[in-house]
Amino acid sequence: MVKQNSAENERAISRDRLADLLNEDLSREYQAIIGYVVYSQVLKGAAYMNIANQLEIHAKQELDHALIISRQIDYLGKMPVVTPKPVRISEDPKEMLRFDLDNEGETIRNYRERIKQCEELGEYAMAEQIRQILVDEQDHQIDLATALGEEVPDVSGSGRKTSKK
Repeated sequence: MVKQNSAENERAISRDRLADLLNEDLSREYQAIIGYVVYSQVLKGAAYMNIANQLEIHAKQELDHALIISRQIDYLGKMPVVTPKPVRISEDPKEMLRFDLDNEGETIRNYRERIKQCEELGEYAMAEQIRQILVDEQDHQIDLATALGEEVPDVSGSGRKTSKK
């Protein structure tokens, strides 16, 4: 019997493990829905009117994502979770937008990994659905970075910038 190295064992994915990871992603989608709903309503002032409207759109898109991810979890034979990750709030509009930007970065990293895991399992249709979610998440990241007057953060770990302001 040949023993696989530990890095290979860690990387290996099963349908059960994928469902568990998708449930974590679903909790993050719930977090995003709540955050975007609240932030879109409490951001005040002319400087934040455009982004507040964008956040309302983001909230609706995140609900669509939650429905897609829930369906995939059910397809994998597991029950979708019902609890969101904690939502951070602040009186400072820039801080709220920063919370969202940080959360989007984590979501993008996770979905990029999920696509690889789906493909490893031969779940190409599921990978395609997650790719479509990823497109929205990257748009959200661009909107938030633009509202903060920043470059879009590089969440790939390559050290490059993804956009210039």
